[in-house]
Amino acid sequence: MATLGPMPEGAGQSVAAVPRFSPQQMYAAAQLYYLADATQAEIAERLGTSRATVSRLLSEARRQGIVRIEVVEPVAVSTAELAAEAASVLGIDAVHLSPFSAEGALGTVLAPVLAAVLANLGLAAGDSVLVSSGRTVFEVAQSGLPSLSGVRVAPTVGGQDEPEAWYQTNEITRMVAAKVGGTPSFLYAPALPGPELHERLLEDPSIKGVLELWSRAKCALLGVGAPPTTNRALPKFVPIDAVSEAVGDICSRFYDRAGEDVPFPGSERLMATSLELLRRIPASIALAVGEEKVGGLIAGARAGYFNQLVTDPPTAAAVIAAGA
Repeated sequence: MATLGPMPEGAGQSVAAVPRFSPQQMYAAAQLYYLADATQAEIAERLGTSRATVSRLLSEARRQGIVRIEVVEPVAVSTAELAAEAASVLGIDAVHLSPFSAEGALGTVLAPVLAAVLANLGLAAGDSVLVSSGRTVFEVAQSGLPSLSGVRVAPTVGGQDEPEAWYQTNEITRMVAAKVGGTPSFLYAPALPGPELHERLLEDPSIKGVLELWSRAKCALLGVGAPPTTNRALPKFVPIDAVSEAVGDICSRFYDRAGEDVPFPGSERLMATSLELLRRIPASIALAVGEEKVGGLIAGARAGYFNQLVTDPPTAAAVIAAGA
């Protein structure tokens, strides 16, 4: 921050004390440069001199105290303090922060944080790890994850008729299993089957196997959707009007500001983990970044749909500001 001080007293009163530039020249140049945001070229034109002279005027103004530059050290808040405060606001076990913003680089920024979290969970061969759809989960699944040899990896929701890769939970399941050295179990069912197909699917042995993994899951990696009214990537089977009051969704289960389920036509047939089941998973980890997710994060956390969050500092700060 630059401030302009008063011109030195007695300037110009003695020939011996006359500086190379008059105080008035230095003050005028400094005022234009620091207070009016004029460029040195613009100042040179205004004062009828050269850019080199303007540069010397500014340097001399600083030397004589006409301009005082103050460098203020920012008050640093450590990521540990920020994470602890965000976890307190959300009422969950832990918030895990990347060292910097994940905007535009979700996978590379969040994956190392998630890897450290997963490595410390004590997951063993045969334990069930669930993964949801969503861009954040998809991008993290392409990056480095720890070895969890022998775990069973299963999707939390059936297939969706959308072109984007991050809707395809079977593919995300395969990617995660390959990264951690686990065994994938696929859900060969649409996310929202018709009534007759839904009944038949519930009797299929392979479907029953996935449902069993849901019921005994030790860990879940969950994307959190933005409010439907602002979410341009809403699945086609979800009518926006029916879920307009929702603040977010997890596994295509929509919920309002109070964390209450927001049903939509056919949602009783949804092939996805229930919100109640998510509450029973020992380590349910949400992965989400962005101010548009804050409402869904606060409501979902306080409702118990996840108990840990992997995010970045700007999102954590936004959670604190909105939820405190």
